[in-house]
Amino acid sequence: MNETLIDGWRDVSQVTMRLTGAWSFDRVIRGQGTMQGLATFTPLDAERLVYQEQGRLKLLNGAEFEAVREYIFRKGERGFDVFFKEDPPRLFHAISLSASDSGALSGSAGHLCNLDHYQSTYTFCGDGGFVIRHVVSGPRKDYTMVTAYTRVS
Repeated sequence: MNETLIDGWRDVSQVTMRLTGAWSFDRVIRGQGTMQGLATFTPLDAERLVYQEQGRLKLLNGAEFEAVREYIFRKGERGFDVFFKEDPPRLFHAISLSASDSGALSGSAGHLCNLDHYQSTYTFCGDGGFVIRHVVSGPRKDYTMVTAYTRVS
């Protein structure tokens, strides 16, 4: 299989810019709650996108909150880098993508935050959607968060 050509995402060098636009998302935070909302990828320049999500977080204890999160995605040769939207931006992780036998593009990376470890996987599916999975473990945090994205038409 040619690992740079994937139906729906074209090649790995184009994934970042193909994210541009609006996406609905459904998130499950195992053992803690769910969140639904809207995420947008807006070009910052030729190499970077601002990711902003807003939605309704519903915890298992019945509490509900409006939630917002922002990142910067920077195009890479084989994938992308994700930065916290801070001044100056701080690297969250670098994702190098490759093709799977199922026809998806995927890549993973780890990030240590104090003593908690984040293992993140991005999967870009043949149907045009994508999924981000964060497995977080450590002395202060222990959860798995899976977010599925569908393009808003």
